[in-house]
Amino acid sequence: MPTLRQLFLANNAQTTDFPLLLEFERAEGVYMYNSEGKAYIDLISGIGVSNLGHSNSKVIEAIKQQVDKYMHLMVYGEYVQTPQVKFAEKLISVFPKNLQSVYFTNSGTEAVEGALKLAKRFTGRHQIIACDNSYHGSTHGALSVMGNEEYKQAYRPLLPGVNFIRFNNADDLSQITKETACVIIETVQGEAGIRVPDVAYMQALRAKCTETGTLLILDEIQAAFGRTGKLFGFEHFGIVPDILLLAKALGGGMPVGAFAASHTIMSALKENPILGHITTFGGHPVCCAAGLAALEVLLEDKLCDQVVEKEALIRSLLVHPSIKQIRGKGLMLAAELESFDLNKKIIDRCIEHGVIVDWFLHCSNAMRIAPPLIITHDEIRKACEVILEAVEFYS
Repeated sequence: MPTLRQLFLANNAQTTDFPLLLEFERAEGVYMYNSEGKAYIDLISGIGVSNLGHSNSKVIEAIKQQVDKYMHLMVYGEYVQTPQVKFAEKLISVFPKNLQSVYFTNSGTEAVEGALKLAKRFTGRHQIIACDNSYHGSTHGALSVMGNEEYKQAYRPLLPGVNFIRFNNADDLSQITKETACVIIETVQGEAGIRVPDVAYMQALRAKCTETGTLLILDEIQAAFGRTGKLFGFEHFGIVPDILLLAKALGGGMPVGAFAASHTIMSALKENPILGHITTFGGHPVCCAAGLAALEVLLEDKLCDQVVEKEALIRSLLVHPSIKQIRGKGLMLAAELESFDLNKKIIDRCIEHGVIVDWFLHCSNAMRIAPPLIITHDEIRKACEVILEAVEFYS
């Protein structure tokens, strides 16, 4: 009889020839457990998803309660569904005042697609500006605004009219003109290896967009919900977006994304043509119930307030000549090493010793460190000991 691993390789579509092939039976808190009961500390949160850790009891209870009431009823936007209404209301209560309307999607990449369409429709313009080394998803529109040719060249032709500027380079902001529909930018670049822009740059970007009537789309798909030490990453820079993109931690472990804007901007999807953006499962009732519970836990437990202290502890512990620098904000960090080969060896050894770390698509020589926000100081020390042992082993 074939093993689960053999069935996975035989029947599930593969994205590389070398998947990690780790098998887990359950997960709780910051730990994932294999069939033999071995515990692994999750230092990547499923790539920014599990901000509350795994199997949060309040999120699970919300899911169970909603499943007992109803699941899918109708495509998004037609029926008044309690989980969608309550979740949107809660989100808007923590948004800046100009973000008054939420469109729920299935994922971050679909949120990107909807936002790009909305920006073009509202402004009547066609030019889009994105950043080098950006990552916004894998569908065709999202791929078009990815700033890495290696991952997109095989799928051309892509969306026309997309120009790229250098992230955190104020000189390039002159490319934003009255012909530009939108600038889409990660508040903190993720797959580029966690790049935090200067406050002055972000404020100049906001000013240039306002001056030219260009919509500023901030991609907070990785950075939101406490990951950087504030509820939203843009709070570090004293700016607000015209369109905000959310996903990953938004659903508390369930699949949901969203784009948010003002009523005026969002209304552009209602006419010429009607149904300007359509999704069947976006805003799924169970996912929205989970997301609402997750946001309430995040706020009630004041998890954002703990992030800066935990960041400081990680930085103080991960000191080694082979670690060139640690970049990032809050619990969205990258430890830079000499090469991908060294990084991969260290990652593999960490996993072997029960700590899950990873690398970045556009910065393969850096190690991703993005644990659940609930990680304790003792768990941080334990994980950092494993990382340092692996670094020392290969130094």
